[in-house]
Amino acid sequence: MGDRAVIASAVLVFCALIPGCGGSGSNPPFTGGPNSGGGSVPSSRHVVVVMEENQAFATVAGDVIVWPNLNKLIAKGALATHYYANTHPSIGNYFMLTTGQILTTDDASKKVWDVDNIARRMISAGVSFRVYAEGVPQGYVGGNTGQYVIRHNPFALLSDVADSSSTANRYIWPFTQFASDVAANTLPQFSFIIPNVMDDAHNGTPMQADTWLQSKVLGPVSASAAFKSGGDGILTVLFDESIDTDTTNGGGRVAAVFWGPVVKTAYLQSSSTVYQHQNMLATWMAALDLPNPPGQAASASLMSEFFVQK
Repeated sequence: MGDRAVIASAVLVFCALIPGCGGSGSNPPFTGGPNSGGGSVPSSRHVVVVMEENQAFATVAGDVIVWPNLNKLIAKGALATHYYANTHPSIGNYFMLTTGQILTTDDASKKVWDVDNIARRMISAGVSFRVYAEGVPQGYVGGNTGQYVIRHNPFALLSDVADSSSTANRYIWPFTQFASDVAANTLPQFSFIIPNVMDDAHNGTPMQADTWLQSKVLGPVSASAAFKSGGDGILTVLFDESIDTDTTNGGGRVAAVFWGPVVKTAYLQSSSTVYQHQNMLATWMAALDLPNPPGQAASASLMSEFFVQK
């Protein structure tokens, strides 16, 4: 049985357990604004991103024993089956997701870069955003501490955030703030969640990461109005890179999952398009109505097939 058939079987199993799974629902899609970069990606004022680490696609999608909660999310949402990271090791992938460039492959680098990036665009356009980083205090732009590693936080390595303590205090928050913001319905337009290395499957077990994902993110956002019928929430769960031995298209095949009211239900990628992190950056910016994404994202196709269309 091919991996697509295995994943489809897992989706069917979970669909049987989840009320309403299998239909797109009745709420109409949100359409991108005039500057969206692609009207087929719905506008959203609640884009939430969770980063996971260093797992091959085949060990995540369809593995309902090790990743039960993530596979339940796949059953309710949409999965890219031809998605590949750009490079090894981690840091270049995080920069591709924020600048459209790899910039460096030195995981030990603490250089602060002055290049075009999504933070610069959001600040300029007045788009609210917060980086929720586990294990650090508000405004932290320093190096590795405890189970936190700076290479997983590209915003702390971009001059638009890192060069000013007041700016860093505005945009970089301890992860504990996320639960408070969800409960108060005050999530920003763009949330970038960075678990520590024990909770993102880098150093801890995949099952630990899956449990953390469910209790700390999926559970809370599921209760948020933005992610209920009629809302505009878009959740992305994304792995930065595959295992080191998988260098296909640079960084290997990884799981990229979307879920929310404007995302297709129980959808497995039907196109043969190869998507990478520049496509994801372009898609996030389209959802936020931010035109002309930076770097390679400028010419990257949008991941519009994963969203409900009018």
